[in-house]
Parts: sequence; structure tokens; C-alpha cells
Amino acid sequence: MDNRINEIRRTIRALRVSMREAEAIMHEQINRGEDCSFVAQEVIKMRSVMSLLVKERTALGDHEPIVVNSFFIPRRRPTRKPVAARAPTVESVFRPRLVARA
Repeated sequence: MDNRINEIRRTIRALRVSMREAEAIMHEQINRGEDCSFVAQEVIKMRSVMSLLVKERTALGDHEPIVVNSFFIPRRRPTRKPVAARAPTVESVFRPRLVARA
């Protein structure tokens, strides 16, 4: 029984890491405007497998949380869009200039 629970916990841990990697790939594809349907379908499949494993684990009596050791996907800083120079207005072109008098 304990061996099956440990096996399920290892599988869930590996699935979590795979799901996070797939989600990161999917978000990058979305940001680039690419089709991400294949990766999204794989994430959905992983979630369904995860659901079945969690149900089996709970049925075996394991209720402890499963921790993934510091999995961190660094995020890229958002790209800065170039600020367009403002078009000159009539007021800025024809404003009175201050001239020093002698």
C-alpha cells in the first residue's frame, strides 16, 4: 500500500513539473501570437491524469500535501514599446518667446 502511495506521489510531482513547463511554453506561444492548441491539449490530458491519481491517492488514505521543490520559471520583463514623439501643436510652435532686453 505505502509503495503505491509513494509511486503516486512521485508521479504527481513529475506531472506538476511537466505541467508548469508546458504552461510556460504555451504562454510564450500566446505572447508570440502562435498556435498553442497542441500544448493546451497536452496540458488538459495531464490534468485529467492528475485528477485520477489524486482520487486514487485519496482513496488509499493519503491526505498530506505534495510539495514541489522550488520550481521557478523566470519571467521575461515586458518589452518596452517605443514612445512616439508627440506631434507639435500650434501653441508649442507659435508661443511667444522670452527675449532678454538690454
